[in-house]
Amino acid sequence: MSEIIESLPKTSNRILNSLTRSEYEHLAPHLDRVNLSMGEVLYHPEQAITHVYFPNHGTVSVVSVFEDGGSVEVGMVGNEGMFGISVFLGSITTPLQAVVQLPGDAHRMRVDVLNREFKKGGQLQDLLLRYTQAFITQIAQTAACNRAHHIDGRLARWLLMCHDRAQSKDMKITQEFIATMLGTRRAGVTVAAGKLRQEGLISYQRGHVIIKDRAGLESKSCECYEIVKKEFDRLIGGNGHLV
Repeated sequence: MSEIIESLPKTSNRILNSLTRSEYEHLAPHLDRVNLSMGEVLYHPEQAITHVYFPNHGTVSVVSVFEDGGSVEVGMVGNEGMFGISVFLGSITTPLQAVVQLPGDAHRMRVDVLNREFKKGGQLQDLLLRYTQAFITQIAQTAACNRAHHIDGRLARWLLMCHDRAQSKDMKITQEFIATMLGTRRAGVTVAAGKLRQEGLISYQRGHVIIKDRAGLESKSCECYEIVKKEFDRLIGGNGHLV
């Protein structure tokens, strides 16, 4: 079990929280705390990645952007993980875009530092590889979900994933943004959100979605939410101890 760190920068990131005290102390000087602003693009497709991010609060959407200007979310990163897995897998670019979905903060690390520490083969390497497996599961399940499931279940799944990472019942999200992330028409999101609101599971006003009945929302979600959550919990563990 990791010890509580009081003299070092606090973090809510589950990967960093899972490190031993000595390994976290070693990495701490290379971690810069940065704010994540809503809509901020951390990386554009094919842009060289210079830093990786370990979110504490907030959410980063990993988005596939099409030639016609359309886009769809293929993955979501919050305090359970990190953005930038491609760099320790051998690439400094990605064809995907990373955009801040929900504002918050993160610890940022230079790519050269991450690669150096990863190659040492310590606990950080083990955690990053296990996170990568979980993230691949999320991407695969998201693709299957978007193809096979109705918008009602997909919206409930997506809101639950946001809720987990936002660590707040009140999330600043527009229906237009949700439609973009789910790769569907806004009208479909409006209808699905209206059903959830009528059943008292969420409220929606002025671009804010508030989760009112978490258990009820879980009952409306397709099975994809639970599949991905179990995989992350199995591979990454709980909320950690460096809080």
